[in-house]
Amino acid sequence: QVQLVESGGGLVQAGGSLRLSCAASGGTFSIVVMGWFRQAPGKEREFVANINLSGGSTYYADFVTGRFTVSRDNAKNTVYLQMTNLLPGDTALYYCAAGLWRPSARVSDYGYWGQGTQVTVSS
Repeated sequence: QVQLVESGGGLVQAGGSLRLSCAASGGTFSIVVMGWFRQAPGKEREFVANINLSGGSTYYADFVTGRFTVSRDNAKNTVYLQMTNLLPGDTALYYCAAGLWRPSARVSDYGYWGQGTQVTVSS
């Protein structure tokens, strides 16, 4: 059973930066891809970025390309989301998720989820 714990969220001014971390434990050998998603109040959960744990390839939603970077430290079983030039529209609860089959941007392809970490960007 995979457990995921996010950290690093907080309150930041527009234009600022944050780095989110997601530590995985339990059954991590079975994880193929780690994803970051976010959900703002009243909106559906949406894909942000993912990283293939074996090859390291990454994929981003259009709205974060050039501002966010996803990376991994396999030795620590930890994935990071470096966020720069944050905008008020980036305010949301950010979740990391683990998928066991293939890199994907679909919520339904991820079987394990963390509890989320809040990111609030003030204007």
